[in-house]
Amino acid sequence: MSDKRLYETTFIVNAALEDQDIDAVVSKVTGYIENHGGEIKTLDRWGRRRLAYPINKKFNGYYVHGSFVLLPENLNIIDRFMVLEDSILRHLNTILDDKLIDLRKQRALEKGDASEEEEKKDKKGGRR
Repeated sequence: MSDKRLYETTFIVNAALEDQDIDAVVSKVTGYIENHGGEIKTLDRWGRRRLAYPINKKFNGYYVHGSFVLLPENLNIIDRFMVLEDSILRHLNTILDDKLIDLRKQRALEKGDASEEEEKKDKKGGRR
């Protein structure tokens, strides 16, 4: 059995659907990933946005971005599910490289350090 890998996904749901229907599609996708041995790490709902070009005569989409851990042999199953799901206009699944993961961690630490320094300055300024 091979090791699980970290993947990143972005998919666009038909924005003409009601909010509860969009939530149902998102939960259906996450449930499908989890049912096939995956684990959702992050899930960001970017919301409704105008598409750069029409897709199936639709001009708006609801964007969802996330990352998950999955066995490589199950990725084709997830891709096929997203293609067959009528509510999903487009999707893209990519493998996250180890260098990119390290770079993101480093930037998060730098951003965290910067925000801590700003908080210290604010506290010092408030004491005067």
